[in-house]
Amino acid sequence: MSLRAAIREGGPGLVGTLLIIGVFDEFPRTAATVLAPDIQAEFGISDTTLLGIIGLVGVALVLTTLPAASLGDRIRRTWVVGWATVMVAAACVFAGLVPNAFLLAVALTLSGIGVGARMPNASSLLADGYPLEARARIFALEGASRPIGQVLGPVYAGLVAGAIGADDGWRWVYLILSIPVLVVGLAALFQKDPPRGQYEQKAVLGATLDSDEGEPPVLLSAAFVRLRKVRSFYFVAVGIGVLGFALVSVPNLISLMLEEKYGYDASERGWILALSWAGAIVTIPFFASLGERRFAKNPPDLLRLAATLLLVYGASIVLALSFERAALLIVFFAIANSAQAAAFVLNSPAVAAAVPARMRGQAFALIGLYVFLLGGFFGNLLAGSMSDAWGERTALLIVVPPASIGGALFITYGAKFLKGDIELVAEELREEAAERQRIAGGADVPVVQVRNLDVSYGTVQVLYDVALDVHEGETVALLGTNGAGKSTLLKSILGLNSPDRGVVRLRGRTVTYVEAEYRFGAGVVAVRGGEGVFPGLSVAENLELSFTATDVTPAEQQRRIDDVLDVFPAVRERLHLTAGELSGGQRQQLALARALVLEPDVLIIDELSLGLAPIVVQSLIEIVEELRERGQTMMIVEQSMNIALGLCDRALYMEKGQVVFTGTPDELRAQGDLIDTVFFGGSKLESEVTA
Repeated sequence: MSLRAAIREGGPGLVGTLLIIGVFDEFPRTAATVLAPDIQAEFGISDTTLLGIIGLVGVALVLTTLPAASLGDRIRRTWVVGWATVMVAAACVFAGLVPNAFLLAVALTLSGIGVGARMPNASSLLADGYPLEARARIFALEGASRPIGQVLGPVYAGLVAGAIGADDGWRWVYLILSIPVLVVGLAALFQKDPPRGQYEQKAVLGATLDSDEGEPPVLLSAAFVRLRKVRSFYFVAVGIGVLGFALVSVPNLISLMLEEKYGYDASERGWILALSWAGAIVTIPFFASLGERRFAKNPPDLLRLAATLLLVYGASIVLALSFERAALLIVFFAIANSAQAAAFVLNSPAVAAAVPARMRGQAFALIGLYVFLLGGFFGNLLAGSMSDAWGERTALLIVVPPASIGGALFITYGAKFLKGDIELVAEELREEAAERQRIAGGADVPVVQVRNLDVSYGTVQVLYDVALDVHEGETVALLGTNGAGKSTLLKSILGLNSPDRGVVRLRGRTVTYVEAEYRFGAGVVAVRGGEGVFPGLSVAENLELSFTATDVTPAEQQRRIDDVLDVFPAVRERLHLTAGELSGGQRQQLALARALVLEPDVLIIDELSLGLAPIVVQSLIEIVEELRERGQTMMIVEQSMNIALGLCDRALYMEKGQVVFTGTPDELRAQGDLIDTVFFGGSKLESEVTA
C-alpha cells in the first residue's frame, strides 16, 4: 500500500495533527537552549541552575507518560493529546510572563508534562488509525517531527529574539509560540479516536469486531506484568533502556566538548546540536520503507535492522571522537543521530504488532520510561562521573560502545520472539470473535469464562491452555492433587496474577488484565479456607469490615448482616467474642458469612473442609447446599472428592496445570482409573463424611 493510500484510508487529519504537535513539542526546550544567555542575564542564574531548569522538561515528560497512557485507556486518546497540547500552549504563555527563575522552571515543567501526556497516546493512535501495510511509514512520518522540531526550533527562537531585539525578546519567543500550539491542540480535540486494534482484526478475521466501549480499562500494574511476558517487547524495552545509558548523556557531553575544547557559546552550541538532526529527516522515511518491506517478508528482520542501526550509531560516535576537527566531529555526530532516530521509528511498528491493542499506550510509555528514567538518569550519572575524572571524550568512549552493542544484542535476541508474540495477538482476536459469534447465535453468556489460559511463575509454567465456563446458578468443583494448578486458576479469576496468554471474562466482559478490586466490585468474592477472618476483631466487627471497599449504606449493611445471621445462628450468638475465640468450624462459618453479606455474584470457596473435624464439615456442607438451592453461583476447590462431588453440578479435574476431565459428578465417578490414580484408598475424612 502506498503511503498516500494509507493516509487517505485513515484520514490525513490525525497523522497531520500529531506531526505538527510533535514538531512544536520540541520548540520550548530547543528555544531554552538558544535563549540561555538572555535568560541567564535577566535572572542572574548559573549554568548549573539553567541546565537543571531545562532538564526538568525531561523529568516531567518521563513521569507523565505512564499515567497519561493509563488515562488514554479511560477516555478518548485524542482528548488526552489535545488537552496536553493546550497545556503546552498555556506553559508557553506562563514562561513568557514569569518574574523569576523558579516560575520559569514551573512553566517548563508544565510543558514537559504536556509532551509526556501526548507521546504514548499519539503512538497508540497511529497504530490503530492506519493500515498495517503502511504502519512503519506512518510512524516515520510522525517520528520525523522530532528532528524537524530540533532544526526549526532554534531557527524560530533566533529569528524572533533577533527581530524583537530587546533584553526581554526571549519572552516573545514563548508568547508567540503559544498561539499555533493552542490552535493545533484544539484541532486535536476534534480528531476521531480510531477503534483499538481495528486493522489487526481486519487482517486476522476479515472484519472488525464490535466496539469494546464499556470494557473495564487495563490496570497499569497489570499491564506492566503482562507486557513483561511479551518477550519481544520486553527485550526491545530493555535494549532501548541499555542504549539510554548513552543516548541521553551523549548530547550533554558533546555540548560540553563544544564549549570547553572548541569555544562555542550557548547559542552556537544550540544551533550545532539542532542541525545535527537534519539528516534524520531523510533517513527516517528511507529506513521505515526498507523496514516495512522486511517486516512483510519476515517480521524479526525489522528488529534486526533496528539493531544494526544502533551499532551504526555507536560506531559513528566513536568515529566522531577520533577527529580533532570540530566539523568532522559534528558530521559523524549527525550520522549517529540519524541512525538512532531511524532505529526508534523501526521499533514502534514491531511493538504495535506484538502487544495487544488495549495495552499499546502503556507499552509505548514504558519504552520512554526505560530510556529516560532508567538509562538516561543512571547513564548521566555514570558518564558525568567519568567526565569529571577523565574528560568528556574518554567518558563517551567508555559509555557509548557497550551501550550501543548491548542495546543491539537485546533487540536482536528479542527479534526471535516477535513472530510468536504476533501469533498470540492473532489467537486472542480469533478467540474473541468466536465467542461473540457464539453469543450472537443465542448461546448463554457464562458468569465466569476462561479460555486458553497459560500462567507462569517466573520461568516455571503452571497452567497450560485451561478452559472453564461457570453458568448462572451453577456450582462447579475444581478437583486435583496439590500442585495441580487449582489455586493458580482461582487467582487468575480473582485478578491476583497475570496470565501469559488467554482470557478471563465476567458475564462477557473481558477482565483478564483488570485489577482485583474491579472484579470484587463486580461481585466475585472468595472465601479462603482457614484464613477468612481477623482474629483480633470481634465477630460483629468482622462482619462490618466486609463492607469497607463498598458503597453500601449503613442501613443496607445492617439488613444484610441480619439476613446472613439467620443462616448462621452460631455466629449470631457470638457477636461479642473475638474471631480468635471461635472454634475452627465457627471461624469458617464467619468467613462464609463475611462473603455472603456482600451478596456475591460468584462465590469462590477454597478448601471448605481444611483442618476441620468431619461433624463440623457436615454442618458447613448443609449451608453450602442451602446456598446452592437458592441459586448462588459457586466455584468450590476441595481436596475431598466425595465432599466436592456431593455439592457440585459439574466437576473439573486438573492434573499438572491442565484440565483433564470435565463433566457431571456421576461421569467423574465413572472414571475409575482417574480416581484410583490420585485418590487411591480415599481419606478418613472422606469415608466418615460419606458414611
